[in-house]
Amino acid sequence: MSDSLRRITRIAMLAALIYVLSWGTSFLPNINLIFFIVFTAGFLWGAKAGILVGVVGMGLWTTFNPYGLADFAMMLAQVVGISFSGVVGFFFRKVPGLNRDIRFFLIGRLIIAAFSCTLLFFLPVSLVDAWIYQPFWPRFYTGMLWGLVSLAANTVIFPLLFPVTGYLYEREKKFSW
Repeated sequence: MSDSLRRITRIAMLAALIYVLSWGTSFLPNINLIFFIVFTAGFLWGAKAGILVGVVGMGLWTTFNPYGLADFAMMLAQVVGISFSGVVGFFFRKVPGLNRDIRFFLIGRLIIAAFSCTLLFFLPVSLVDAWIYQPFWPRFYTGMLWGLVSLAANTVIFPLLFPVTGYLYEREKKFSW
């Protein structure tokens, strides 16, 4: 299998995983694995792959979710916002000394990454929501407060699941991209 076909297949699998796991966690408001999956794609294969996983996965979810289709501006804000998680994952891999980090410092860095991914998602989504549906400031503050639920979940999810990312990274190093 060629390298590009292998990468496309893996990107498609992670995008599909976003969609499937979003269905599985749809009864838990703002608690999901989307941030971590897109972060992992950026960590493993670079910013472009992470962005692509986010765009396809979130695009599927916002189009075919059980609560109905999001309007176009909100869908665009969600897709753009989640794409930043892939960029955060890419830069996280570039942090010097990551593989030699003491577990405590690694957890701290992962919490910072979780905070960054959550903030970079909820900022554009809350701005677009407040701008469209008005009144701006109360709507914006409420949207950002909902982001605290995701932030709390992500500060648990990122350190808990990062060993899986490390395992996948070690396996991926065998292949040249």
